[in-house]
Parts: sequence; structure tokens; C-alpha cells
Amino acid sequence: MTRGKRLISLFSVGFLASTLAACGSSATRSASAQPKNVTLTFANDGLGAELSSTTKAVNAFEKLHPHIHIKIITESANSTDAYQTLVTDLSSGSPTPDVISADVIWPATFAASGWVLPLNKYGFNLSSFYPGMVKSGEFKGKLYAIPWFINVEGVYYRSDLVNKPPKTFSQMLADARAVLKTHPKMTGVAFEANKYEGAVTVFQDIAGGFGGSFLNAKGKPVINSPQNIRALTWLDGLIKSGVSPSAVTGWEEGQVQQAYTSGNAVFAFNWPYLYPLAEAKGTPTKGKTAFIAPPVNGSNRPVASLGGADLVINKNTKYPRQAVEFVKFLTSKSTEEQRAVLAGDPPARTDSYTSSLLQRAPWFKQEEQVYRYATPRPVTPLYPQISAAIQTALSSVYSGQQSPKAALDAAQSAVVKLMKNNGG
Repeated sequence: MTRGKRLISLFSVGFLASTLAACGSSATRSASAQPKNVTLTFANDGLGAELSSTTKAVNAFEKLHPHIHIKIITESANSTDAYQTLVTDLSSGSPTPDVISADVIWPATFAASGWVLPLNKYGFNLSSFYPGMVKSGEFKGKLYAIPWFINVEGVYYRSDLVNKPPKTFSQMLADARAVLKTHPKMTGVAFEANKYEGAVTVFQDIAGGFGGSFLNAKGKPVINSPQNIRALTWLDGLIKSGVSPSAVTGWEEGQVQQAYTSGNAVFAFNWPYLYPLAEAKGTPTKGKTAFIAPPVNGSNRPVASLGGADLVINKNTKYPRQAVEFVKFLTSKSTEEQRAVLAGDPPARTDSYTSSLLQRAPWFKQEEQVYRYATPRPVTPLYPQISAAIQTALSSVYSGQQSPKAALDAAQSAVVKLMKNNGG
């Protein structure tokens, strides 16, 4: 998901026990050469089913490695807050957290800053992972992150209220309005519009459908392109026309999820984790949900923002070998598949999508159709600052302070200056 994450003060959700640590034939090593008890801290953003899945995986790892204990630290559900917390920890030189669940847009920044451990020498086999996810963990020819699960943002819709999947923005808007005529209390289009990263991924979905992007093929900013201005005008129009309630300006993934699973939204922009929740027993949306790539304008190709999580290791960890063992376990085929079933997080491994998994989690059949349109956000150490400029622009438009053109012109100027000051 890019999904949202984390809070400024991290808090533990695990329990700390005195266990140990050496993987491998520690019996042949002296006590002075290898610590007997190791506790690794794992900064993870999952809540609810995701946290339960992580805890189950941690328990299984500890059984296999009875001398390594994992202390789970829960990050904020807001990705922007979580990022700032991790920057504070890592830039201080702290050895913890040892292992970090990182949004796919973070590894390049962490690597450029020298905060995370290069992983090339640790024997990770990445041949069975989605290439785009592997690329998100690379920087200047070195590997710094291992894919944990893939996320691709798409559109959920009520298949009992909408006859067929809309392929264009005009059709989506017409479908939403048609339902609102007979169900006036529903939300036509639920989307994340709070001032945070989730609003940027929705904007990228829409901008891409209009033929826009944040950077061009040469890596130069084109944030105020005519295509992007039209896209933001369309999004803002949802709010101004009442198809989306004004409350969406404070919504993140959780609020969009609630609007949809409560049966109160016709369309909803969100991530794959929502599908099993929408199909849960007793939910008003059970058996009435479909998931598609975002619509387009004209003949443009759909754009579905690539999200998900990588695992990185703190360069200052005291236990790099044990941290590597933990990362290898979490990204193994069986563990990723278990997480897929329990938490709805799609495996980052292509070899996981077997008939066995699809029988247990049939929603992945529809989700796989959206993966083909997965589009990463710019892979650059400057992305957090680029995103911040776009967030400011979106917020100023949704709050009525600026027009789409004026806001994107300001964002363009800010990003041009940012890149110029950093050699871009």
C-alpha cells in the first residue's frame, strides 16, 4: 500500500524475551566469539491482519532460530510520519531498528545517505521476484533492499450497482452519478486526499491516465504539464461537485477502507489489502466487489501506482548476520504466501501465484490483472522532497486556496530548484 504507515513515536507491540542468537553451527564457536542471546528490532507498519501475519511469521522464525528474538516495533499508519521517524533514527547512527519494512520509494534515499546495509554479498536469490520490485531496492549498481510484498493501487467498485467496469474517467463519473441518484447518501468516489503520500499515488494514477507523469524520460520535472493539470482538475471536481464528500480531504487508506467496506462507496481507490476485507463474512460488500486498473482519458494506457514494501537492514545493526537470516525467512516463498492469505498482501515473488494460492485467496486473480499496469514513482533519492512539493500542491487545490494550474506551477518551480541544487 503505498500504502499509509507509521507514527512519530514508535511503540512496541511484541514482548521482549531473553533468547539467543547465532544461526548456523554456533556450537563450534566459542561463547566469546558469538553472542548467546540476540534481540533484533523490526520496524513494521502493519496493523490488524497485517500485524497478526507478521507476528505469526516472527513466531515461526523464532522456533527455527531459538536464540534470536524479534521485537516488533509498529510504525505510524501515515507513511510520511513513518518516514520522518526512520530518518531521525537512522541519521542519528542508532543501531536500531535492525530490520525495517520500507516503502518502495525509500531505499534509494536511505542508500544514498549511507544508512542501510549493502546486501550483494549475502547470497540473496532474486530471480523469482518481480523485476520492478527488485529495481526499487537497487542504487548505483548495488542491492540495498529485498522485496517483501507488492502493492498496486487500483479501483474497487460495487459490481451490484455498476454493470461493467468503467474504462474511462467520463464513464466512471457517469456511473457514480447514476448510483447517487438512487442512493444519495453514498459516496460516489472515495479516495485519499489528505496531505500525505497516499494522495500523491492517487494523483499519479489519474495523471497517468491523462497521459501525464512527474518526470519525463530524461528525468526532468514536468509536474505542471497540461495532462497533469487536467488530471488534478478532474480530481478536484469530484469534491467540488459532491461526487466525493469534502471529508476526503482528510482521508487516508483507513477512511477509504471504512467507506467502502461499510457499503457506503460506489468506487474507491485503494490497495490489494482491501479485497479480503471487502469479501469478509458479514460485510455488505461480500460478493459485490470488483477490482480494476484506474480508468484513462482517451487512448492512454492505465497507470496503477506501484507500492508495497521492501526490507532493509540498518547499516549500524550489531547483528547483520542474524538480520540477514530474518530477512531471508520473511521473503521466502512459503512466508510470503502465508502473508498473502492472512493479510491480503500480494507476494513480491512471481513463483507464488500458483493454483494453490489462488484457491485460498481467489481475489488475487483480479489483482494480477492490475499488476501489468504497475507504475513506480520516480526512483530517486530526491523523491521524498518531490512528493512533499506535490502534496502541498494537492492540498492547496482541495482546500480551495489555489487553482490546479497555479498549484502545479508552484510545485514545478520548487522541484526544478530542488533538482538544480542537487545536480539534477
